[in-house]
Amino acid sequence: MIQTIRALLRRHREIISYVFWGAMTTLVNYTAYFLLRNLLHIPLVTTNVIAWAVSVLFAYVSNKLFVFESKSWAWRVALRELWQMTASRLFSLGLETGILWLFVERLHCGEVIVKLCANVLVVVVNYVLSKFIIFRKKAG
Repeated sequence: MIQTIRALLRRHREIISYVFWGAMTTLVNYTAYFLLRNLLHIPLVTTNVIAWAVSVLFAYVSNKLFVFESKSWAWRVALRELWQMTASRLFSLGLETGILWLFVERLHCGEVIVKLCANVLVVVVNYVLSKFIIFRKKAG
């Protein structure tokens, strides 16, 4: 039984790691947001943008090191990865916002279920972009 669980964990290590570090990224985002908002009294939009940027940087480092195990820290590689991570997260932010606007504001669907479904889609999109574009393994 334990060997079966270990084999499953090894086989799905990348996805399990992605979910774990994604949860940590969310924690970083919320922590930064609430510290900036409640302790420093920074305006809402500014706080949200800073928290988003901090969490994207955290996601980049954790995904690079622990999820996709990208080994190179050559400045061209790191800059390309960071740029692609930022662009992909901006894309997924726009995707989620568009989904919320369409389904909640225009079609009057339930906000909670739409937000949940949009989050699931965003997690999948971010994983695919990270795995196959940002941190793709070189062939050969």
